Amino acid sequence: MAYENLLFEVKDQIAHITFNRPKVLNALNRQTVEELGDALNRAREDAAVRVLILTGAGEKSFVAGADINELAQRTPIDGKDFSLFGQEIFHRLETMGKPSIAAINGFALGGGCELALACTMRIASKNARLGQPEVKLGIIPGYGGSQRMARLCGKGIAHELILTGEMISADEALRIGLVNHVVEQPELMAAAEAIAKKIIVNAPLAVQFSMDAIERGVEMPQEEGLFLEAALFGLCCATEDMREGTRAFIEKRAAQFKGK
Repeated sequence: MAYENLLFEVKDQIAHITFNRPKVLNALNRQTVEELGDALNRAREDAAVRVLILTGAGEKSFVAGADINELAQRTPIDGKDFSLFGQEIFHRLETMGKPSIAAINGFALGGGCELALACTMRIASKNARLGQPEVKLGIIPGYGGSQRMARLCGKGIAHELILTGEMISADEALRIGLVNHVVEQPELMAAAEAIAKKIIVNAPLAVQFSMDAIERGVEMPQEEGLFLEAALFGLCCATEDMREGTRAFIEKRAAQFKGK
């Protein structure tokens, strides 16, 4: 699939996905979301890809939200269908078994903030502005923002950000736990790649199972989450990577993981 609205590149085991509609601040329309779904499938199926980094083209915007011209035409029926469609793509990102890092290089509003929330972690540049301003348009978040924001930052924060529709700074996003790190804009991609490289040196299956334990376990009562953790720990013990990792530690050398 040739992309009109995305740039996709795999380098050093990192899949870089760049939203490339700078004239409209990388706003999401249906075609862009469809292209994202295809790019995620490619990254998931490519064994050479270990981590994804998502960012926006230019220096002003990560993703500034939905394409308002397209949004304004929604009816109750196709509005629900469009929300479910976007939710499925973002859920695919969240559960694909490979970590994703949102490198937020400017505005991350509405669907852009929801996209960042669906990533495994978030790094923002100093000039980033984040928010869920949907109520200002007479709608609510439709791509998971009401659910992921509350789970990540708590109900009080989610209520304030979503009900006021106000933007917050990168530093405030860091304070409330919405982003993991804030860096100067020229350092953003290097910071994201540095974290990606720290993940890549670890055992692929252990990384995947750790994500499963966190993503699925957080929705369970703690006792059930602990049982899930134990089951996934047992699966790790059946892998070649576990044998290699423990042997390499004993032999005081770097482990050579194969994802098996």
